[in-house]
Amino acid sequence: MKREHILALVRTRMDQARETLDDARKLLDVGGSPRSIVNRAYYAAFYAALALMQTIGQVPSKHAGVISLFDTEFYRKGLFSKKLSRSFHEIFELRQFSDYRSVEPLATGQVRDALEKAEILVAAVETYLIQTKYLPKT
Repeated sequence: MKREHILALVRTRMDQARETLDDARKLLDVGGSPRSIVNRAYYAAFYAALALMQTIGQVPSKHAGVISLFDTEFYRKGLFSKKLSRSFHEIFELRQFSDYRSVEPLATGQVRDALEKAEILVAAVETYLIQTKYLPKT
């Protein structure tokens, strides 16, 4: 795949990550449903991870595959911290729980924590992509 195409895919995924993160913040500000906020927070992190996957030419078709590849190609190689990897896993698990297993609303603290973790992950990925010249400096 040509570098220009990869750069376009990285930009698109990071635009999606920022847009989805912004949606989560807006939902929180107006008292949106906790489930929706966590969903948007998770997808922000997921889109940022997909941007990373473009840089190595591997894009798994399943969410668990993206998280696993994030760990093997970025965390275990020392490019991102264990804390960031753990945060990604925690946001994913909370989204799974709230979307598929919970009948009770999530606690406000859980929702804010998920959003904060997603914000940190998206910012870390963006910084990495700028440093590696996959994104222009903003």
